[in-house]
Amino acid sequence: MIQYFKKNKRRILLVILAVIGMGFSLSFLIRTNLGGDPYTCMNLAISDLIGISFGHWQAFLNVVLLIIVFFCDRSLIGIGTVANMFLVGYCVDFFTWIENFFLPEEITSLLARGIIAVPALLLFVISAALYMCCELGVAPYDAAAFLLHKGITKLPKFQRLPFRAVRIPYDLLACGICLLFGGSIGIVTLFISLFLGPVVDKTSDFLKKKHILD
Repeated sequence: MIQYFKKNKRRILLVILAVIGMGFSLSFLIRTNLGGDPYTCMNLAISDLIGISFGHWQAFLNVVLLIIVFFCDRSLIGIGTVANMFLVGYCVDFFTWIENFFLPEEITSLLARGIIAVPALLLFVISAALYMCCELGVAPYDAAAFLLHKGITKLPKFQRLPFRAVRIPYDLLACGICLLFGGSIGIVTLFISLFLGPVVDKTSDFLKKKHILD
């Protein structure tokens, strides 16, 4: 275990910073009420329709996806998986608690919501991309996307297919399921769906070019 931390100390530090960035940005995005990430929106819609709590349904689906990933590619499960599944939520709670001293519980002005949402969205997407590119494990929903991309790129005709070509339809499918089950999405949801995949590709290229993860 000690050797593992010594070998991956830079990656672990980046994962921790990325998780904090995700929690910080999400705490602001929640206040703007402009939609959540595709996975959350999908799970909210399904849980409302079938009549069970959001927490119970998402936990169940996470376990199902985690089992699939575990048997298909265990390298996608690691400290990043745990950090995303648990620490992001606590970071959101912590930053929300601090912001409550300075900001109203809900921001109603469209201009103010836009001013807050734009930098928060950029920070969230960059932070999410960073934690994925550290290759120390990702959340079950993200792991399933990497698993799908890995499977497709094994085919001769799709060996050079970029991750974004899989991630964008993957997130849009989650949005479609959300709408199908009577849920709603917002501008934040669409932004994450369309831009997270490309940012992951660009972040991965940057980290490799600068040898930051070496």
